Amino acid sequence: MSISSAIKSIQDIMRKDVGVDGDAQRIGQLVWMLFLKIFDDREQEWELLNNDYQSPLPEAYRWRNWAANPEGMTGDELKSFIDNELFPGLQNLTDPVKGHSQSPVAYVVRSVFEDAYNYMKSGQLLRQVINKIQAAVDFNKAQERHAFGDMYEQLLRDLQNAGNAGEFYTPRPVTEFMVRMVDPQLHEKVMDPACGTGGFLTCTIEHKRSRYVKTPEDEQILQASIHGVEKKPLPHLLATTNMILHGIEVPSQIRHDNTLARPLISWGPKDRVDCIVANPPFGGMEEDGIETNFPAAFRTRETADLFLVLIMHLLKDGGRAAVVLPDGFLFGEGIKSRIKEKLLTECNLHTVVRLPNGVFNPYTGIKTNLLFFTKGRPTTDVWFYEHPYPAGMKNYSKTRPMRVEEFAAEQAWWGSEADGFAARVGNEQAWKVSVDAIRERGWNLDVKNPHQGEQVSHDPEGLLAEYRQMQAEIAQLQGQLKAALAGALEGGE
Repeated sequence: MSISSAIKSIQDIMRKDVGVDGDAQRIGQLVWMLFLKIFDDREQEWELLNNDYQSPLPEAYRWRNWAANPEGMTGDELKSFIDNELFPGLQNLTDPVKGHSQSPVAYVVRSVFEDAYNYMKSGQLLRQVINKIQAAVDFNKAQERHAFGDMYEQLLRDLQNAGNAGEFYTPRPVTEFMVRMVDPQLHEKVMDPACGTGGFLTCTIEHKRSRYVKTPEDEQILQASIHGVEKKPLPHLLATTNMILHGIEVPSQIRHDNTLARPLISWGPKDRVDCIVANPPFGGMEEDGIETNFPAAFRTRETADLFLVLIMHLLKDGGRAAVVLPDGFLFGEGIKSRIKEKLLTECNLHTVVRLPNGVFNPYTGIKTNLLFFTKGRPTTDVWFYEHPYPAGMKNYSKTRPMRVEEFAAEQAWWGSEADGFAARVGNEQAWKVSVDAIRERGWNLDVKNPHQGEQVSHDPEGLLAEYRQMQAEIAQLQGQLKAALAGALEGGE
């Protein structure tokens, strides 16, 4: 049975269980089981490579000893073991060799299980699911691991359909393009401060491996260079599993935390990173008090704005970032203007790629932009590039999503930051605006393509003026209608 059909039949089994309600719980249930199976397969590999390898898991909790045998425990016995022994044991895991909980492997397992939950109520259905996973998946076969990688991407997309405010799966073509343009080098420390399920980080791993990893030592450098933080339990579990699937042996650098919950000044020089690639949640609001971690000029509860301030702070001098932000940030005023002023005076915002509608369909129709900047010197000019739809298309959809080949034109045009992008020339899609012009606009970055005809305006003043104009026209029409009706009634008397 293929992995893809196994996952479908597992979800069908779960639908029969009264304890599991909805897609998010089904995926949460499936993923902690997959994590333990993947972890057990990886441990088999580590045992072969290292005779001294000792598992941080007590024997009874290893997948091979409680789950792998299809005739093993089932029913109430299995349900009781999972709820009363396995979960408490893994949530309080200490390293049996060192006698404490700080070993990276123990830390990973513990952080994965601290918020995981067994939703299933039927021990018989649990056994059916476990048997399907055992039969369908062997992560030590390279080809199966690759097939599962694709399937995993699909699972992540399914989860997004059950997602909520501000959480969107970033389409792979967008993550690949952003990572490629930032081009993290082998030794460079890369971070995603709101890493979700780990899409930007897995793209970074693939980018570094395909270009810069030549020796086992290089691979070790790569392993230590990837860092992510995710505050929600399920995406964190998915991200950790995703790292293991992408060959990160001990993904202890994927922390379960809220990066915004720390005072900005507490991030010191040792926390600085070379590259940040991120799609911070937008449209969401942070809980009360989070904004007090930030200087008074930038206090807001809008999540994406706080993340941008944090990203600027976390970059080393010369550090590079690529960040997805909604249109609202470009034209927003007040605190948004102050954040943009900081961005353009402390960083070189060299490129804004304006994406068309529908890139994030079906999760949101909000228009988004990719901001590329380097910290350490002020902006002189911003290049804008309007990403067009492919010929013959008017929108993206689930069946016709964006493809990575569409970014070939941007890539060919991009040039090099080393010479200040001297090779760039304006064209139908690309135009340059000086920082002085942007300052005069009150730091409004919602600059329309001068080569296109009338575009839809998002400028608040413009929209208000249009609204007032429409109201005046409506009042005039009402007046005419009243007069016409009065005339008709008089004529009819």
